[in-house]
Amino acid sequence: MSKPEYLKLADAIASEIAAGAFKPGDRLPPQRNFAYERKIAVSTAGRVYAELLRRGLVVGEIGRGTFISGNARRGAAAPSEPRGVRIDLEFNYPMLPEQTALIAKSLNGLDKVAALDAALRQGTSIGTTAVRSVAAEYLSQGAWSPTAEQLVFTGNGRQSIAAALAAIVPTGGRCGVEALTYPFIKGIAARLGILLVPLAMDEGGVRPDSVQKAHREAHLSAIYIQPAIHNPLGMTMTSARRADLLRVVEKLNLPIIEDNVYGFLDNEPPLAALAPEACIVIDSLSKRVAPGLTLGFIVPPPRLRETMAASVRSGGWTASGFAFAAAQRMMGDGTIAELTRLKRLDARARQKLAVDCLSGFEIQTNGKCYHLWLTLPAHWRSQTLVAAAARRDIALTPSTTFAATLGHAPNAVRLALAAPTMDQLDTGLRTLAAMLNAKEEDFDATE
Repeated sequence: MSKPEYLKLADAIASEIAAGAFKPGDRLPPQRNFAYERKIAVSTAGRVYAELLRRGLVVGEIGRGTFISGNARRGAAAPSEPRGVRIDLEFNYPMLPEQTALIAKSLNGLDKVAALDAALRQGTSIGTTAVRSVAAEYLSQGAWSPTAEQLVFTGNGRQSIAAALAAIVPTGGRCGVEALTYPFIKGIAARLGILLVPLAMDEGGVRPDSVQKAHREAHLSAIYIQPAIHNPLGMTMTSARRADLLRVVEKLNLPIIEDNVYGFLDNEPPLAALAPEACIVIDSLSKRVAPGLTLGFIVPPPRLRETMAASVRSGGWTASGFAFAAAQRMMGDGTIAELTRLKRLDARARQKLAVDCLSGFEIQTNGKCYHLWLTLPAHWRSQTLVAAAARRDIALTPSTTFAATLGHAPNAVRLALAAPTMDQLDTGLRTLAAMLNAKEEDFDATE
């Protein structure tokens, strides 16, 4: 045949999804039933479902079955962009009412001819001596104090992740990631031709034995993890788990790409404080300051600094001169330190409200962070809740967005708490609590 039978069937179902015959959250029949209905072998049905998973059209929920994905209409595209919904619990960019005035005060004078002339010039992967010095002091955290000579800069945190991956993981190589991970690394890895290998987790974070197992089964070039304020689970790795993990990676000679973007909300220093030669720390100003005025940081071991700088240049990820000028001012005059203090207070207040509103439901969180992980009652499915909440103008993120492997997502959603006003957040959380207390079918019947 010109095309295998299972691909023809997958194409047919994809067309039905596109035509609206299936809606997000609809359950497909068990593979054996599907095989009987379509008069095909069960093994062929299994290949059809696997192909639909590969395309991102369906999601498997362990113990529940296979469901049409909330992303089905756009395939396996990157996570969406903010859509201007009334209550946004999907995107996590904390913006305080007073922060614009603080930033404006810091940048006062940057529009003067001499200052602007310097800011409009081309930036480089290593910045200037002045910005390196200020940034090294600013990034220091507890027992960790990077040197100015280590620093490499990019336009934002995502570019820093991409540059680090490109520098140390070859095309076709494998990088271990937490089973639930930062969503954008999946698209970055796909574009770089890198295979992500999910690493098992528990309440302490990524398990050291899962790193050993993954490396033993097929060589890993690196691992990418979030030890502080994990996204989406909110946990910060304990000292004991950090020590256990570092013993394993040092034995295996595995570099760690350590995402510390949310680390400003915690006092725990990066893993690099304990293993400076093993860790490449990633950070940015997008959460601390604002997504529209950011700068990305890479802090590699000295031996990798030139490799990282070359990766930034070849990838076209160099920051603009204006970003350097603005960041240098805000880091140097204490503006970002003040924003950090205020955002820590804000995050705690939002967490307290969320815990109060969702009392009685299974949540995993950290009182210091801007998000939480909500495991759904058995009568709700992740994709269906997201779709139902959207009809009430509330945006959520389903667990599938964070799953490193398609089809292996728990029945949960992440709630981002940063964007709404406190009144909006209270309304949105109470609406969700009422929805969760209702039966899925009862809820749909009242639409």
